[in-house]
Amino acid sequence: MSDGQIVVSGLTKQYRKVRAVDNLSFVVEPGRVTGFLGPNGAGKTTTLRMVLNLVTPTAGTATIGGHRYADVGEPLRLVGAILEASAAHKGRSARNHLRCVAAAGGFPASRVDEVLELVGLTPAAKRKFRGYSLGMKQRLGIAQALLGDPRVLILDEPANGLDPEGIRWMRGLLQGLAQQGRTVLVSSHLLSEMEVLADDVVIIAAGRLVTQGPVDKIIGQGSTQGAVRVRTPNIQELVTAVRGAGGAINPNANGAHLVTGLDSAAVGRLALQAGVELHELVAERPDLEHVFLELTQGKAAIR
Repeated sequence: MSDGQIVVSGLTKQYRKVRAVDNLSFVVEPGRVTGFLGPNGAGKTTTLRMVLNLVTPTAGTATIGGHRYADVGEPLRLVGAILEASAAHKGRSARNHLRCVAAAGGFPASRVDEVLELVGLTPAAKRKFRGYSLGMKQRLGIAQALLGDPRVLILDEPANGLDPEGIRWMRGLLQGLAQQGRTVLVSSHLLSEMEVLADDVVIIAAGRLVTQGPVDKIIGQGSTQGAVRVRTPNIQELVTAVRGAGGAINPNANGAHLVTGLDSAAVGRLALQAGVELHELVAERPDLEHVFLELTQGKAAIR
């Protein structure tokens, strides 16, 4: 499904004195879930709107499968998108709402019940939209995006309003769609969830690219990589032992200390040899949230 590749090249959007997106370039590959991350005001939604030709770029291009979205013959069969919580007539049931969308898109009526089942809304299909919670509206939006059985999904904050069970359900759904060879681009502020869900991430700040790549590679950029967290009532003895072995040790949060330059096994041996009682010995692994905050610090404001 190579025709599902999203290519953003030199994308720029200027609103009078504000540059919302600034010469942004990245690629989203089929068969993978890509997390699109950035602080508030980073330009994520503006970028997604330019990809979908809802906003005209000041400069640069965005293509899906080698074509501008506006030039695609059957766009709903190529891309399913959610840029905000689903909107529908308050007095219309979820099933009837999707039937209207399906008829407009030329999709068979049978597809409505298929997507309702897929997103877990079959028991609530006859309920009026006015009675839907935000999480149910999100599920309905995903159902609508899937009506055309699209090769590409572009979702802006799809987990908003979902409870933990709903987030886990969405994770399984999106990962399953990616495994089918589809392209899945997800914008989210839930960094812990993105660490579990995404194969790749694109991080932007102030409209510019900060970094992109596989999640594990990005996490490896964290400053605590290779550090060891220790907690002991005999800190002075441990400091002497660690520094004598060529390591460094500095206070961390909540009474713990962080050792660098030595691995956890070496720290444990030093503590044993020095007769130091250890209450905690943990090899630190930076998470996506930690690395994200490091990489975007001081870059959140749009010019």
